Amino acid sequence: MSELPLGLITGIAFGVLLQQGRVLRFEKQVGAMLLKDMTIVKFMLSAIIVGMIGINLLVVTGVVALKIKATYVAANLIGGLLFGAGWAVMGYCPGTSLGALGEGRWHAMWAILGMLFGAGIYAEVYPAMKASVLNWGAFGKLTLPQVLGVSPWIVIPIFIACILFIFVWFEKNKL
Repeated sequence: MSELPLGLITGIAFGVLLQQGRVLRFEKQVGAMLLKDMTIVKFMLSAIIVGMIGINLLVVTGVVALKIKATYVAANLIGGLLFGAGWAVMGYCPGTSLGALGEGRWHAMWAILGMLFGAGIYAEVYPAMKASVLNWGAFGKLTLPQVLGVSPWIVIPIFIACILFIFVWFEKNKL
């Protein structure tokens, strides 16, 4: 199967999971921002676990080869701050805004237009930023297992155990 239909199928599946997990709801988004409802955090951490295991299994079986991108601290901080600010202001992240629009929540269109506008601005200022701020804090291509000098299969179970502890703590505190 070519990449385009596979991408469409996985995108639809992800949208269904977002909808079924109720993370498209504005109140869930606001609850996450206020640290009162961890549904979205649980959803994201679950996706990270599945992705970690899945990608590493695909690497081990030779289906894919990892192409690690270089780490740039300034770019990650600036991008994270802009992403978080947009999420806090609009009450949607990129995936949930598209899912909410798909559910008929037309106000999500403002978040989508904001993303498109922001992407356009970024495309215009990228050449100037590439030579300066986006190179600050360059650490090269590295992963946590590489930094620790261990196999990913040692890091993954430890990470999963930590996430499960967090899930239990969330449930205990009714988050």
